Amino acid sequence: MGNLRRPNANEATGTFNRSRDVVPMSGLCAKCVDGCTGGCETWLASFRGREVLYPGPFGDITAGAVKDYPVDYSHLNILGYARGAEGLPEGVEPGPDTAIFTNVDTTTEYGWDIKVKMKVPIFTGALGSTEIARKNWDHIAVGAAISGITVVCGENVAGVDPDLELDSNGKVKKSPELDRRIEIYKRYHDGEYGEILIQMNVEDTRLGVAEYVINKHGIETIELKWGQGAKSIGGEIKVRSLERALELKRRGYIVLPDPELPEVQRAFKEGEIKEFERHSRLGFVSKESFLKEVERLRKLGFKRITLKTGAYSAVELAMALRYGAEAKVDLITVDGAPGGTGMSPWPMMNEWGIPTFYLEALTYQFAEKLSRRGIRVPDIAIAGGFSTEDGVLKAIAMGSPYVKAVCMGRALMIPAMVGKNIGEWLKSGNLPKTVSKYGTTEEEIFITYEELKSRFGEEEVKKLPLGAIGFYTFVQKFKTGLQQLMAGARKFRLSALCRKDLVALTKDAAEISGIPYVMESYRDEAERILEE
Repeated sequence: MGNLRRPNANEATGTFNRSRDVVPMSGLCAKCVDGCTGGCETWLASFRGREVLYPGPFGDITAGAVKDYPVDYSHLNILGYARGAEGLPEGVEPGPDTAIFTNVDTTTEYGWDIKVKMKVPIFTGALGSTEIARKNWDHIAVGAAISGITVVCGENVAGVDPDLELDSNGKVKKSPELDRRIEIYKRYHDGEYGEILIQMNVEDTRLGVAEYVINKHGIETIELKWGQGAKSIGGEIKVRSLERALELKRRGYIVLPDPELPEVQRAFKEGEIKEFERHSRLGFVSKESFLKEVERLRKLGFKRITLKTGAYSAVELAMALRYGAEAKVDLITVDGAPGGTGMSPWPMMNEWGIPTFYLEALTYQFAEKLSRRGIRVPDIAIAGGFSTEDGVLKAIAMGSPYVKAVCMGRALMIPAMVGKNIGEWLKSGNLPKTVSKYGTTEEEIFITYEELKSRFGEEEVKKLPLGAIGFYTFVQKFKTGLQQLMAGARKFRLSALCRKDLVALTKDAAEISGIPYVMESYRDEAERILEE
């Protein structure tokens, strides 16, 4: 097999190779010319240094890694059958008039004792302190609320809030940005499907975010974060003012370059340094500290505790599942490499961690081992590079019966950004042809507009952010596509999906996942029919 990724040049970092011939391993041009005007990563890093580590421009893009792993979910196919119908409502007789795809139930639920239902088995990745998350929050949060799915408010939101007020103990007294995020979701949440949950890292814990959100907003669920699939260190953002960099350092964050150094301040004022990086700290996990923190949060009054873990080694995955079972956590989101992010070091996004397919295979094996010992496994969500309903179905079937949902990052941000931008283009009278060919009004462009008008009323639908309508429209497509695939597999509710509904197209995929190789799946049953 050839190289899985060509390093040293990518659109994400704004870099490119001058030559058509590139050394596969290094990504350097086969012929490097003295006098070259650019611009591979090595060339650009020669004068912009650490800036080249990060995709950009910050705040305007999300980036996804480009490494092509040996095995992924495309190496599985979904089986269809010409008979049967599992999962229809009790008392409904299977047949051509009942087993139609619109009758497929795509709802799911998670939780140890107190369940959260969702209309479709997807929810947003953690939208934290990055600028792209902040400026699109209303569109994403309202879209999630009206779609009946969960939205995750990510780490560091209070910590980077420009208007944050701390009390005499250094704890959050007031965070208008966190308030705004929670209130806009609650305004449109129907109380029945989905929820907003708040994520918490080392700095959030020190700032007392948990106490703030439960006391002021009555938030029911808090998420502890061990990591994510796009990075193995803490979260990053960039800031473009010296005052802001100094403020974040005073709040306890790692800020690079150090804004307190006179030479750094001088370099910034002279335009040599144009931005600062804010980094979160690495967490340190032990069984004792984890169980103690879960107990502390329960005593504060949280009804549900969830855990987000990244693409670490098999040891950390085992810890998450075993400790999570002991703590009776309500959901463990297992986030594989590579994933995408608003800001993560580009080399790290591509080259660290266990890819999602392999990580889910391990998750299933470990969950089975715990289950055989009589230990109840917490509900699981899989994350890391998903964008379509076929991938979600495969992840849920491959992880059956433990995997209840898929966490999606960029794929749920994009519809919100598209809807928002359509609104801006409409206001400026500058609709691109790619949109105007469908119409020139909201009603003509958005296929679900009339449906939402019927649901909310003519005046209220006009108050919905257009990004939320874009989000909802995407979710409806997702639901329909999922229903069609499930109906073909003769599974009419999500919990009926199982590993036997998948086949592996390669021996490698079969060996890694334990899913039957396509030439062996159901072979014994087929042979018996031939021998009748």
